[in-house]
Amino acid sequence: MAGVRIQYFALLREQAGRSSEETDASGDAAALYDALAARHGFTLPRAQLKVAVNGEFADWSRELADGDEVVFIPPVAGG
Repeated sequence: MAGVRIQYFALLREQAGRSSEETDASGDAAALYDALAARHGFTLPRAQLKVAVNGEFADWSRELADGDEVVFIPPVAGG
């Protein structure tokens, strides 16, 4: 089973304790983030993130399929 591959950056990587993982593909990007947030204790609300699927920004309602690569993009701190 291929599933989806998730890449983590910045705070999400720290909270997940890893830079990537694979999981089953079911539902949309919002449901995936909610499930991962519950699993890893993510503190960033979805409203503060962007999501990219297969290298392109996507809506949270984007249905995921086996083989997709998902990146949750946290806000960029800058100065």
